[in-house]
Amino acid sequence: MKQLQPKSRVISRATFLACILVLLCTYSAAQARLKMSTTTSTENSGLLRVLLPPFEKECKCHVDVISVGTGKALKLAETGDVDVVLVHARKLEDKFVADGYGVNRRDVMYNDFVIIGPASDPARVKQAKTSDRAFKRIADSKSTFISRGDESGTHQKEKEIWAASGVTPEGKWYRSAGQGMGEVITMATEQHAYTLADRGTYNAFRHGKTDLAILYEGEKGLFNPYSVIAVNPAKFPHVRYNLALKFIDFITGPEGQNIIANYKVEGDPVFFVYKK
Repeated sequence: MKQLQPKSRVISRATFLACILVLLCTYSAAQARLKMSTTTSTENSGLLRVLLPPFEKECKCHVDVISVGTGKALKLAETGDVDVVLVHARKLEDKFVADGYGVNRRDVMYNDFVIIGPASDPARVKQAKTSDRAFKRIADSKSTFISRGDESGTHQKEKEIWAASGVTPEGKWYRSAGQGMGEVITMATEQHAYTLADRGTYNAFRHGKTDLAILYEGEKGLFNPYSVIAVNPAKFPHVRYNLALKFIDFITGPEGQNIIANYKVEGDPVFFVYKK
């Protein structure tokens, strides 16, 4: 007769596995977690994949990243849903701090905005003297333009340029995506369209993900600075303010700045740090 395995042994094994699961869950719950809302460009560019692990190891924590447009990133902070923000829209940032939602704002890095489009350049953007003239050429030629349309830092800059051009963008040629920078570059590539992009995300996409070319660049007004801001604990006592300060010190300190300065995609720099 076949001998059955003792039930006690089966129960013992199941109990052991359950204990391991409890220990793992307990460890995970005990690990400090920092919630950060940030613009899509910091994630689309790949920077966060190299920047966050050293900080997480040093502080024995995990950073939960919410990647959205700068406008939405700040809105999340205004409701106390995150502990720190990493964004790039100075006017919105200043209002965020002035309204009492953010404290300890610091400059982190910068790159610039570029106008990209099909290499054939049907709107003759390359011949434009200024960014607003470049946009007007796109509008006059009814060439397809893909807008972020998400109140991000890039969208804020785009709206500034349209205002300066005297054009109210509308019609079939102007398409509002409501998407992040990576998705917009992909859409513009598929539709042979123009768009405004931050150089970091474009550099991350230009090797194998897009055939769009930079057609206008270098204007002073296209400067694109990034800042980090802690959410004000006086307004939201539950935020992890001390951990947010550690992150701010890290990203603006020697180690974080060195990682940012040396991060490249296929040899192309993505962000630049300020000289001290």
